[in-house]
Amino acid sequence: MQCMCNTIKYNVMKKIFLFAAICTALACRAEEMTVTVQAGDHERENASVSADVSRLNPSAVTLYEQTPNGLKETASQLYQTEDGKSMLYWILDGRTAAGTARTFVVKSGEAKPASASMDVEDTQKALVLKKDGRPVLQYNYARLDPPAGVDPAYGRDGGYIHPAWSPEGNVLTNIQPRDHYHHFGIWNPWTHVVYDGKLYDLWNIGGKTGTVRAHSVEGTYRGDVFSGFTALLDHCIFNEGAEKVIMNEYWKVKTWNVPDGFLWDFESHLHPSTALPILLEAYRYAGFGWRGTPEWTKENCEMLTSEGKTRPEIDGTNARWIYVTGDTRTGRSGLLFMGHPDNYSFPEPLRIWDQNANGGRGDAFINFAPTKNRDWELQPNGHYVLKYRVLAFEGDMTPEQANRLWNDFASPPAVTIK
Repeated sequence: MQCMCNTIKYNVMKKIFLFAAICTALACRAEEMTVTVQAGDHERENASVSADVSRLNPSAVTLYEQTPNGLKETASQLYQTEDGKSMLYWILDGRTAAGTARTFVVKSGEAKPASASMDVEDTQKALVLKKDGRPVLQYNYARLDPPAGVDPAYGRDGGYIHPAWSPEGNVLTNIQPRDHYHHFGIWNPWTHVVYDGKLYDLWNIGGKTGTVRAHSVEGTYRGDVFSGFTALLDHCIFNEGAEKVIMNEYWKVKTWNVPDGFLWDFESHLHPSTALPILLEAYRYAGFGWRGTPEWTKENCEMLTSEGKTRPEIDGTNARWIYVTGDTRTGRSGLLFMGHPDNYSFPEPLRIWDQNANGGRGDAFINFAPTKNRDWELQPNGHYVLKYRVLAFEGDMTPEQANRLWNDFASPPAVTIK
């Protein structure tokens, strides 16, 4: 009898604990959450923000801003990270004064179908990121051979951005120019790479010691707030007729739905892929580079850095950002390149061509070169990240505008969740 009573008591307690666990789980699965966005020390204008909404366990959510007139629905976009988090992104539209805050409410439930104003087109040779139907940039993953009569070593198996457009449709990049067949629009190779005691060059591919190849597209995403992709690239060395992949690189590229210009982010994630370290030796150029449209020469384009340096002064100096503007068929267009504070050697050294480059033509070339002045050793199983933000714009840029945009990138608004 005592045994039976104990069994009954145990089963009752088990049900109570199970019921309590279910209630706790349901209580933790909130139906809505409040998000406060604080501008901090900087004025904000159309800044991108994000919040971890994983505790809503959402398949779909709707975002509202609290205004004096009640809740106002705000365009947002869910993104699942590699570690399983549900991140919600949106644009802090308009101007937000420094020291002020804005409050938002995220509610679980069915969201309205996204308009996908930020889209991705796969041409089977490239991915084209678009904003309201206009192309922003093209990531190429197919083989491109050099012009007839040029050494085949100057061909490349994708892994570069070209074209990058201005909002008016002006192409602002250049590939395989006759003076430098190894230039590919916007690309990210390394020049002095030491592996297993030998030196390789993955930038100057005509030397036939190495290259970078597009491996695969790992994912694409589209929506109301951003579009983008994740791509895998292989860093290869050539040694006595054999090829070896010594490093994997993931590109994570997003273009944002902001009203002015084409704003996009570029992240390079470097992973040594063997049991040996990789030494990126100090050299005057390597890393994130841009070769400008052949329309721009010393006669019609200008550059300025965050340190107030103009084109004749820039090469070899360090900067948080640099912009270039030049004449186009529609008037004047430009690009603002921004480096992130987390980057190696920040503020990074710059390698540019001054007005005397290319026999005095002064073609436009800009390179953030974190290894310009010091080595960078990458350890096996390590993970190394470089982050840049680019704005393609029409008209002119001012240092004040560039600083505001860089502040949004380097020190985004603070987000707190209740």
